[in-house]
Amino acid sequence: MGSSPFLLNEVIDLDTGISTIEDLIEAYRRIGGFQGRHLADAVDVLLSMYSSEATVFFSFTGNLVSTGLRGLIAKFVERGFVDVIITTAGTLDHDIAKSMGGKYYASYFDVDDVEMSKAGIHRIGNVAVRKEHYGPLIEKFVHSSLEDLVKTKEEWGVRELLWEMGKRIDDEYSIIRAASRARVPIYVPGFVDGAFGTAILTFNEIQRTKTGGRPIKVDLLKDEHELMDIVYSSKSLGAIIVGGGISKHHVIWWSQFAGGLDYVVYITMAIEWDGSLSGARPKEAITWGKVKPTARQAFVLEDATVVLPILIPYIVKKFGFRKGMRVIG
Repeated sequence: MGSSPFLLNEVIDLDTGISTIEDLIEAYRRIGGFQGRHLADAVDVLLSMYSSEATVFFSFTGNLVSTGLRGLIAKFVERGFVDVIITTAGTLDHDIAKSMGGKYYASYFDVDDVEMSKAGIHRIGNVAVRKEHYGPLIEKFVHSSLEDLVKTKEEWGVRELLWEMGKRIDDEYSIIRAASRARVPIYVPGFVDGAFGTAILTFNEIQRTKTGGRPIKVDLLKDEHELMDIVYSSKSLGAIIVGGGISKHHVIWWSQFAGGLDYVVYITMAIEWDGSLSGARPKEAITWGKVKPTARQAFVLEDATVVLPILIPYIVKKFGFRKGMRVIG
């Protein structure tokens, strides 16, 4: 430590002796500057969080699930490091499409999108998927699942539907299956904003044309009641928040009712200068009561495909397996 509050740990020069994830994290600590140092700060926050009795929320956006991060997230859930998932409709879409045999491919950001569309290909950044490997597979799976589930009961919460659908997925890298097996609730506040929600709508339209067909009802507030109970009953709250938008905000929105998050790591590429929620840093959330002034916090301005393959294996190796809080059920 320096003799001034503006001087933290001394910057230490690196050599080439980096051969493990542990070496890499220590190297980031020694580097002292820029996003490497912030990633090391994030590790320290997570070590404290997982050594506590905090209920851990994991928030991420659906675009990540189009990449190979999907399997990493599923295994993280399986090993007990997530108590609650809050995500976007795209997570359900990509997870189901892949589970039903849809193939995703590396592509390019700079392509001729008109020609790509003519070739019947969707683009997610520099990832691509054929159209027939996306919407039709999702709709077929959702419809067949709902045909069975509506016979059990007419009204469902989204989390309930996802747990039941997870039982019907035979893919070890499926996030929905992992959450169902580990009894980790998945909340998707914007579930209608994608193929999954549209498939529920088209299922109901088909059912209404059938003699004796029963549409399924979705209770929009059932998941919110569960979230409320989780937040109010938790001793403390922690969150890993990857990306922004509705999945990020839903975590911090509910956290304010318990006085704010005690531990939080933000990972994003968004900037704060346009006033967006996606780019807002943890310290801004303090003004809303969504993050406690005393919270352990870290902000990593970096691509999740770079950060999570370092962060998740490091935490899993440190703790091995964590017994989740089993917040419902």
